[in-house]
Amino acid sequence: MKSLHKYSDHTYAVFRMVAGFMFAFHGMQILFGIYAEGFPQVTIGTQMWYGGIIELVGGILVAVGLFTREAAFLCSGTMAVAYFQFHWKLQLGSMALPGVNQGEMSVLYCFIFLLIATCGGVKWCVDKAD
Repeated sequence: MKSLHKYSDHTYAVFRMVAGFMFAFHGMQILFGIYAEGFPQVTIGTQMWYGGIIELVGGILVAVGLFTREAAFLCSGTMAVAYFQFHWKLQLGSMALPGVNQGEMSVLYCFIFLLIATCGGVKWCVDKAD
């Protein structure tokens, strides 16, 4: 398995791009209703609208590797807010578990983008400063 180490930068770059594009797609669903069956119509200026903008723009920036650390940090924080404000219930017991309150994606995206914020763009990114 040590022979796979030589592909770690390439694998991380693909991971960063896929995570960014998936996040951006979710932002498009929120903002424009693209493939958004079951998504509520959002009103301009609401918290969900701002979240959609952060998801769309932040996801694209992370995917292409432009301002990677800053965009990923903002995306991570947005998902932390999404989890604690919309999924986490201030109750004792199982309601605080992401599998029960449907907050798995928020938690995963929060930590995915936190990892990307700490690692930067690494490879195949517009920013060569990372």
